[in-house]
Amino acid sequence: MKLNPTYYPLLLLSLIFACTKSEDPRVSQKIEELRMEVAPDKRVALWDISFENDSLKGETDQPEAFNSLLKSLDAEGISYVNAVEELPQAELGDKTRALVTISVANIRSNARHSAELATQALLGTPLKVLKKDDSWYLVQTPDGYLSWVDAAGIQLMTDEELATWFTKPKVVFTPLSGHIWESPQEEMMVSDLVAGNILVAEETSGNWIKVSLPDGRSGWVKSEALMPWEQWIATRETSADKLITTAKSMMGVPYLWGGTSIKGVDCSGFTKTIYYLNGKVIPRDASQQINEGEEVDTEKNWDNLQVGDLLFFGVKGTPEKKERVVHVGMWIGNNEFIHSRGRVRISSFDPNSPNFDEYELNRYLRTKRIINKQSDGVISVSELLSNE
Repeated sequence: MKLNPTYYPLLLLSLIFACTKSEDPRVSQKIEELRMEVAPDKRVALWDISFENDSLKGETDQPEAFNSLLKSLDAEGISYVNAVEELPQAELGDKTRALVTISVANIRSNARHSAELATQALLGTPLKVLKKDDSWYLVQTPDGYLSWVDAAGIQLMTDEELATWFTKPKVVFTPLSGHIWESPQEEMMVSDLVAGNILVAEETSGNWIKVSLPDGRSGWVKSEALMPWEQWIATRETSADKLITTAKSMMGVPYLWGGTSIKGVDCSGFTKTIYYLNGKVIPRDASQQINEGEEVDTEKNWDNLQVGDLLFFGVKGTPEKKERVVHVGMWIGNNEFIHSRGRVRISSFDPNSPNFDEYELNRYLRTKRIINKQSDGVISVSELLSNE
């Protein structure tokens, strides 16, 4: 019997579909349930897993949750091919830690210099390293933020090498900005510095201290600009005076999307920097910071506020749309708050003040207090060097 020529392509397609099993909805449901549990915020946890044609694909930095997924599939007799890459990436070997080696490392949303600036990390900040893409590394900062840094800004290390660095005597640079010089004669600069940079103290000569950087470079800094790490930690406090002094010292610093340093700050980078320089590490973004601490106001009752409270602004939620948090500032009393919009500035909610800010008043959402409040997303700066 002669078959219709169109029969063969149709037969081939039917065989292909017969041999290709459709995605099992049970697996997708398990993947999504675990994502919601361990990685609801993709900025701080990676759970990019899918199930296609009997294969688990993607990558994750959540090994315990992934092992739980595999055990669950095995228990239910679901067959699969495991093609998921567990991070840190195998090709990194044992170099899964790093230290920032420049005054301020720009950390971007993707592995290229033209990508959005996601955040910054200061000299001496320890990082977790998860994967490599050409000359870029996916890293996690102490506040949990996941983003990409150029290899030129970090020194890769093993756990043992980092632990050794932790044991060395540290000093913290305290002025807003400065330099490391090749010699006390200040003839050639080794690196610039900004407040909060962490260095290793090597030796003292007169009113100069020789310091070393994580990548092996060394130079000299005036001793008056440095404070021993232990002393710096012991003197950090989130008192009203300290917070206001730190915040006002940054008046006029330009707005920089993704900035978290003296070189430029966005709104949440500014509040993060204020708290960092006074001993606390808080989450990176305004939409994360709003989840910390205790709510103290939603009704514009400014008498409820204390210095250091964080004010959040944005678009209120509706039955159709979620609330959008887009801005944050810090209360400094007298109906005033300080924030980064265009530049670091002081605004007022007093209509009679020359700094009256009707724009922010109209988009005010709520105020949260993190000082002396237990909060999972707020840690002590001392934990930066805990080697955990």
